[in-house]
Amino acid sequence: MEAAASPFDTAFWITSAAILFLLVMSGFFSGSETALTAASRGKLRSMMDKGSSGAGRALKITEDSERLIGSVLLGNNLVNILATSLATALFTRAFGESGVALATLVMTLLVLIFAEVLPKTYAITNPETAAARVSPMIALVILVFSPVVSAVRVLVRGVLRVFGVQTDPDSHILAVREEIAGALHLGHSEGVVQKEDRDRILGALDLAERTVEEIMLHRSGIEMINADNDPLEILTQCLESSHTRLPVYRDDPENIIGMVHAKDLLRAMYKLIQDEDASLDALKGFKITDVAMKPYFIPDTTSLDDQMRQFLKRRTHFALVVDEYGALQGLITLEDILEEIVGEITDEFDKDAEETISTAADGHYHIDGMMTIRDFNRATDYQLPDDEANTVAGLVIHEAQMIPTVGQVFSFHGFRFEVTGRDGNRVTKLRVRPLEVRASAEASGA
Repeated sequence: MEAAASPFDTAFWITSAAILFLLVMSGFFSGSETALTAASRGKLRSMMDKGSSGAGRALKITEDSERLIGSVLLGNNLVNILATSLATALFTRAFGESGVALATLVMTLLVLIFAEVLPKTYAITNPETAAARVSPMIALVILVFSPVVSAVRVLVRGVLRVFGVQTDPDSHILAVREEIAGALHLGHSEGVVQKEDRDRILGALDLAERTVEEIMLHRSGIEMINADNDPLEILTQCLESSHTRLPVYRDDPENIIGMVHAKDLLRAMYKLIQDEDASLDALKGFKITDVAMKPYFIPDTTSLDDQMRQFLKRRTHFALVVDEYGALQGLITLEDILEEIVGEITDEFDKDAEETISTAADGHYHIDGMMTIRDFNRATDYQLPDDEANTVAGLVIHEAQMIPTVGQVFSFHGFRFEVTGRDGNRVTKLRVRPLEVRASAEASGA
């Protein structure tokens, strides 16, 4: 009578070795997927510039994330399914029908620990280094699986299109700004990034998304020169003004005929009175239109990014903003745009300027009604919405659906707004505080 064949024969050990190899490959695919998707393209580019060929290859691979993920998942699923099938056959042969359940339990633990958690933990800890190391093998995998992945891609896009989902292969490029903004906010919340640094970078990123209408000086606050005024009056006005560039109008402030620079005006007037026999009477024949430059008009929908480029290209710092009907709306300068990046810029003429925001001991903010919502958010680190209005007063009027009177109080967007000043139909002063300040104060009092 022949002895029963031992289940632990040569075939058993060969199959076991094959399963072990497939688990290693599964771990490789899992770790590679995590490393290549988590790696920062900016850091990879920096490594490539320093001479890392692996980083350059990884950067090229991640350009087509859809093909990358498809190839890695195909390889990972192949080795996982094959390893599970071999383990099921092996355990069934060794333990009979109970081997199926045993194979499922063992393979789940092995795949989870050694083919998923362990390699992905390493990859997420050192994503750029891991991505550079695995890039040669993954590039080969992508090349081998490319036909199958292309067919799968067409099938997947077709199915998604049926459900109305459109895929955009360049979406990662469009999401760069959101990634940078998110990283800055996270870094600031963790104390790594200073508030001023965050505001400067976000301000530069936002230039393309904002228009000149949002930051321009409204026409009601523009200082102008009447071209028909006496030359001495014009000279006095320019000397007393804190601005070096002033619009010039004739008959009607809407009729802007030019823009004069204080230096040009003073040079021209000095030229008339520099002779020994000359007197101030020589200024009577002076015409401001002789030194005024042609006005530069721009539409109110121009983005700040485009306008800054135009300022640099035209070598000018001053533009008048008009609406779609050509009516004057305000003016904007290069300094206004730069202040959106670096914050308020003041000089010796601004030292006595009134502060637009101050903080009281009770937690209230006393602000000028014309303060922009963006400036308020930057000063307080809050997030009032600026979709419907540019100024805090404009937001109050929009939400209240009325011109509020002094003493009226409104609560919206998590803030309490009290009107403390009004000039005609314009809200000039406000007291603002977050609603949670009152809630926390009442809780502490109780």
